Amino acid sequence: MLIEFSVANYKSFKDEAHLSLVAGAGTEHRDTHVLSPSMPTGIRPIRLLRSAVIYGPNAAGKTNLLSALAAMKTIVRRSAPGLDEQLLPPFKFDPACETRPTSLEAVFVMDGVRYQYGFAATPEEIVREWLYAWPRGRVQIWFDRSPEHGGIKYGHQLTGDREVWRRATRPDALLLSTAVNLNSRQLQPVYDWFTRLQVAGIGGWSSNFSLECCQDERKDRIVQFLRAADLAIADVRPLEAGEDPSPSSLQTGLNWAETRGKLRLRHDVPGANGEGELDLADESFGTQKIFALAGPWLDTLENGYVVAFDELHGNLHPALARFLIECFHSPAVNTKGAQLIFTTHETAILSQDIFRRDQVWFCERNAGQETTLYPLADFRPRKGVHNLERAYLGGRYGAVPLIAPDQLSQSDTTVTE
Repeated sequence: MLIEFSVANYKSFKDEAHLSLVAGAGTEHRDTHVLSPSMPTGIRPIRLLRSAVIYGPNAAGKTNLLSALAAMKTIVRRSAPGLDEQLLPPFKFDPACETRPTSLEAVFVMDGVRYQYGFAATPEEIVREWLYAWPRGRVQIWFDRSPEHGGIKYGHQLTGDREVWRRATRPDALLLSTAVNLNSRQLQPVYDWFTRLQVAGIGGWSSNFSLECCQDERKDRIVQFLRAADLAIADVRPLEAGEDPSPSSLQTGLNWAETRGKLRLRHDVPGANGEGELDLADESFGTQKIFALAGPWLDTLENGYVVAFDELHGNLHPALARFLIECFHSPAVNTKGAQLIFTTHETAILSQDIFRRDQVWFCERNAGQETTLYPLADFRPRKGVHNLERAYLGGRYGAVPLIAPDQLSQSDTTVTE
């Protein structure tokens, strides 16, 4: 479970920004929106939020925040052979940032242990890397890699072939990735947390995983998910070998290339006598998106993953967006402590009926093109009183576009022939 994520000198983030999923003192939705991960006996539990939503105008940096999270995951999983310089673009509007490292840090709980792991890196090398752990409630420094320490400083609680890891870790590779590749069991849970992190861009996921689920016993869960979303779908049926898809699907559908000849959805149509079927590619973009989400959404909930999703509202009715969010807020559905972080422009769900006040965040861009990330809680909205949607659209919290249609006026335009 994610506690906090921090980023600095990455794309539009010049100064350090922090996204926290630590629950505040508010009592609203406490039984549904807040959870405490299992910790060893005697260790004070941490109250964490099941979701966080980020609002802001276009080009404010919302996507960049999730991109930083995805970049951290990719570097942890793939840095052993070397860094991909395209993963760490610094802030471009200050020349001094070009030579500064990008900093990424995640604080999280895995298997009942709290970890704080991060690194600072340029496209060419890892400048610093650190890992702290709280296995017994008190902080332990497992390693700190920095020029000040002359390389890598290990804490005595970290066991294993530490000198082998030191020699094997190149300047452009993470010690964490290298040590895990060399069979460090103690560091494996830290690495595994990043493999469990799911990040989806604006286009979301492809339909491939949901299609795979429909080939086995998971199909019933997919159908149950689609019916719960009120899509009037009674069943899904993989096409049999040699069965032709409908001709109209050749020219319509968001994901035709990956769905052609693979799946049909049967709708509740009285008296249709089997003709109430459509190829997935014939369905609306919204239905295709919900189908593509079904497999990963259920997998995330059933395994307690963290998922970050950019523009969750795309092609979806506000009620469907709320349905997806409330899957995470339901203790009966979300039994493993899965968490959802997402960006959206959909203000119909910006309500104290849906979110706690500490779950809402904003991204805003200043005159220097720098992104600032800040929580709704800074404005101290009154519990159950303030209309969050109206206040946000009215500009009370910032992070709204300053639109100036008058700038399109041609009254001062000089026409030359």
